[in-house]
Amino acid sequence: MPSGSCWCRTTPSTHTPASLYAAFAPAEAKRLADRLELHYTPRHGSWLNMAEIELAVLAGQCLDRRLADQATLEREVLAWQAARNRAGRGVNWRFTTEDARIKLKHLYPTTHD
Repeated sequence: MPSGSCWCRTTPSTHTPASLYAAFAPAEAKRLADRLELHYTPRHGSWLNMAEIELAVLAGQCLDRRLADQATLEREVLAWQAARNRAGRGVNWRFTTEDARIKLKHLYPTTHD
């Protein structure tokens, strides 16, 4: 795993490591690309909400008890993560844009003609 920068992208079609070659000499572009860790954010829903949901599930399923030491914590979290990844659970977003416009109407600015 790279120990360098983390790039979060909203779509796979933008900001690929290939874009580095347009801006830098090939050797420098390769060096930078090797240090990057790419993460794709979902097209629908907030990636931050998804992270918060996963952390809440981790806390409830894995961290809901006292763990003896750091090594035990790491082992337990890795086992939980492997099981969670195998299950392939996603997030079912039920709060639509239309729902947001109704429920959060007070947050949207109004314009007057």
